[in-house]
Amino acid sequence: MKNVLRYSFWTVIAFLASATMALAAEAAPAGAVDYTKAIVLGCSLIGAGIAIGVGASGAGAGMGQAAGGGSVAVGRNPEAQGKIMLTMMVGMAMTESCAIYALVVSLILLYANPMLKLIGIG
Repeated sequence: MKNVLRYSFWTVIAFLASATMALAAEAAPAGAVDYTKAIVLGCSLIGAGIAIGVGASGAGAGMGQAAGGGSVAVGRNPEAQGKIMLTMMVGMAMTESCAIYALVVSLILLYANPMLKLIGIG
């Protein structure tokens, strides 16, 4: 597990370094191929995937914990089911908002890419 985390960390560092090099790249001479847009789009796709993946898995884990806690609480005190369910549903809605924010960040990276505007391509 430590090796996977180590390799993932260094991969993210390499992508971030390539994105900064793409921003610092000079204009390509005539006839040369410019890979700046491809590098920025590739890093944006990876960033969007990481954003929605981490956001959705975190929200899923939080909602599962809330549902489990609510079920245990109702099992111990069935008379308080209404209050427990109301509190659980509000907590689950707040947890779901984190996944929605991750989706918004992912969609911004995919369709309204601010990095392309920054380097003057988009």
